[in-house]
Amino acid sequence: QFRKLTKTKGGFPNENSLLKLLYAGILKTSERWTHPVQNWNLTLSQLSIHFEGRLDAHIDL
Repeated sequence: QFRKLTKTKGGFPNENSLLKLLYAGILKTSERWTHPVQNWNLTLSQLSIHFEGRLDAHIDL
């Protein structure tokens, strides 16, 4: 993910400018994790079939 942020930049004048860019990228990425996962119920049911009996102790199905 960091490579995607920095590959279009030629260089950075100082270390702080690089750190600011990476920090902004982390904030943008963390915003996406607040959204609910699409089709989570379908995924969970498929995982429970694949890992039969192993998820029952950890997740209420």
